[in-house]
Amino acid sequence: MVTAPTTGQRRGRGGRERILAAAARLFATQGINATAMEQVAEEAPVSKRTLYAHFPAKSDLVIAHLQDLASSGATLESALTREDIPARERILSLFDQPTAEAAPVRGCPFIDAAAEFPDPGSRVHSYAREQKLRMVELVTVLLTELDCRNPGPLAEQLVTLADGAASRAMVLGEADYGRHARAAAELLLEHALAKPG
Repeated sequence: MVTAPTTGQRRGRGGRERILAAAARLFATQGINATAMEQVAEEAPVSKRTLYAHFPAKSDLVIAHLQDLASSGATLESALTREDIPARERILSLFDQPTAEAAPVRGCPFIDAAAEFPDPGSRVHSYAREQKLRMVELVTVLLTELDCRNPGPLAEQLVTLADGAASRAMVLGEADYGRHARAAAELLLEHALAKPG
């Protein structure tokens, strides 16, 4: 069921932003494939003509939604690009507990999208894969800054922990599930960054 537009929402300017906001809400609560384009138009609210003028196909809307998330700073990857904290803390921030006012735990939106678009050749799946590879690259750069002996394999291990923790947090409904993965990540980092001898 689609919620009624809130007071103050109107048709006209800002249609693309309203569409993306509506899509984000609907995708988070009922999933991508279960959300019809007509629902997005009603929730936005915009006409179907406006919706399809901005997003001719649902995959266009999904990719725009994922790009919006990636640039918003609301994903795991965003912690890795912060310059106000040291490299080791950036890596460990992948496992931070969400703030009390954070939205319900939804897992990783890129993994969710890839699962709903399982064909590896689809545009959505490809974009999700790019984001997950970018996450490994960012961690590898940070590990290199820390003089890690084998940054690539360790980066893969750490992002696997982060993705697994996000997925389990969503399935179990435990927002602070990352604490388990953080403990493992700290051990991995301690071992990898220990000076030989």
